[in-house]
Amino acid sequence: MDTKPATQLDAPSGRFGRLVRSPLGWMVTGVIGVGLVSAPTAAGPGPVPLLGAAAALAVYRWVMRRVAGRPVPEIARRGAGRELLFGGAIGLGFILLPVLLLTAFGGYSFSWAGHGLAPVLWTAFAVQLSGAVTEELLFRGLALQALEELWGSRVAIAVTALFFGVAHLGAEEATPWSAVAIAVEAGVLLGAAFLWRRSIWFAAGLHFTWNAAEQLLGIPVSGHTPEGLFTVDVHGPALLTGGGFGLEASILPVLLGAALAAPMLRRARRAGGIAPRPRTRARTAG
Repeated sequence: MDTKPATQLDAPSGRFGRLVRSPLGWMVTGVIGVGLVSAPTAAGPGPVPLLGAAAALAVYRWVMRRVAGRPVPEIARRGAGRELLFGGAIGLGFILLPVLLLTAFGGYSFSWAGHGLAPVLWTAFAVQLSGAVTEELLFRGLALQALEELWGSRVAIAVTALFFGVAHLGAEEATPWSAVAIAVEAGVLLGAAFLWRRSIWFAAGLHFTWNAAEQLLGIPVSGHTPEGLFTVDVHGPALLTGGGFGLEASILPVLLGAALAAPMLRRARRAGGIAPRPRTRARTAG
């Protein structure tokens, strides 16, 4: 792990310089930088989304090392593949278990969509992987770590989860309930995943297989229905099936997400990965 202090950028002195180097300052700087390089490429053709994600990683690394003055073990290349696969296995199970239950009880039925196999697989891979990496850099790498430095891990995960839910209110078929569901499933679960492993790759792997599995099965991904291998017919109450918003608005993954997040947070606490509030740290140190 990279434990040497990073060299900060020679930012302007005075109040503005202190603001830029503060947690909120480097968070905003990083969010703007990552957003500027990733947004234009997110839905591009071929490898364009993956190139955008690579650029987002480069911007993130620069901001964290040169502006925030922090090392970046969370995006270390060593062990990245293992963390991606580990998170991906959890994300796949997270989606397939409620899908199997809903299918077994008649809530979902699937039919082959007839699209070309290779183009659909490639698009799902490129778009969903780049989206997962970019969102994890923004929400867990920048926002959660900045807020954690200010107010501790518990407040940071609560605030980022709330914001993650609110950010999805603009999606098609979104409702207040779907925002709550996303806040628990994605905000809390992915936040817990990051606090446990302290790896963007682990959280991104979980996020990627979750979204890619939904797309390939023809299930709307947060209200959007990209081209998949299947189409899905939904039957039954929206609270169980998710309705037009998709599986993420179903009570089943909400309960499963909470059940997965709880042991992750316990393991993070045992490993010392839960930072207390600064006042608590000061009292403990004193």
